[in-house]
Amino acid sequence: MKHYSHIALLLAICTLIWPLQSCANNGGAPKTEASTSENSEYSEYSECSENSDSSDPSDAKKPAYRITIEALLRDAKQQPSNTNFPLYFARKFLDVPYVAHTLEINDDEQLVINVDELDCTTLVETVTTLTLCAYRKEFTFAAYQNALRNMRYRDGIINGYPSRIHYFTDWIVSNQKAGIVSEIQQPNPPFTAVQTVKVNYMSEHLQSYKALKAHPEYVPDIKKMEERLTGQKFRFIPKSEVKDTKAMREAVHDGDIIAITCNKPGLDIAHLGFAVWRQDGLHLLNASQLHKKVVEEPMTLYQYLQKHPSHTGIRIIRINH
Repeated sequence: MKHYSHIALLLAICTLIWPLQSCANNGGAPKTEASTSENSEYSEYSECSENSDSSDPSDAKKPAYRITIEALLRDAKQQPSNTNFPLYFARKFLDVPYVAHTLEINDDEQLVINVDELDCTTLVETVTTLTLCAYRKEFTFAAYQNALRNMRYRDGIINGYPSRIHYFTDWIVSNQKAGIVSEIQQPNPPFTAVQTVKVNYMSEHLQSYKALKAHPEYVPDIKKMEERLTGQKFRFIPKSEVKDTKAMREAVHDGDIIAITCNKPGLDIAHLGFAVWRQDGLHLLNASQLHKKVVEEPMTLYQYLQKHPSHTGIRIIRINH
């Protein structure tokens, strides 16, 4: 991340100074430093003061992702109360590399935290979690972990791969029920279309999912989840209407989560990002597979959608203040 690139250098130096400590924390596998779970070293720091000095020698024991999260929250604490926190945090991740499947690194399901590599879903989850911490004035790493777990897992309970919320429609419904977000479906226009969800992609493409290939016993639970989602209806804005109009500017706010609907068989949502209004219209801030990093798309969202035949429009989700 461009504002915190010096942290990576400091951590590399610390690793040379404390090699035994580093190996004890992650078994000599550097890649696992990007993740944590409820049973790993993070609990050692759960009572850290939110006012702790970033130069504290104990920082040498912390994984890089924790140092980054704490720095972001510390800086956010100094921002004016009227800050648009979704965009404030999302822009902190500009130029972070796009990497898919960053949650699929453990055989046993664990709470993975990775702020050095993002895909569209983990960008949205990371920014939403940071935003919730700012709204709640809870600027600790423990608060971040708890909020992320509650958002990513059904009822906040990690109980194997099927307990993670996989389809984004399920994510919206679950987190709306928990009071974390609200899906915007009015007024009409611009919400003139209705999506009838029909999902079965995961159960029909087991080879695309590492956990399902290794654990076919998970498939029945995945199918039950798909059956529960299938048939649900949601209003959305068709891509022909994603223009720079008064109705659109009133319906979609800067920092709203944009979920791009699609007609690809078995899927509900094709891509995610954040709404950014510019003078020429609505743009998408997203972890882009095409650009291979987090970007604010130079083209308008209307232009972006027209370039993807399978994209049908957008659903709008707002983080609750």
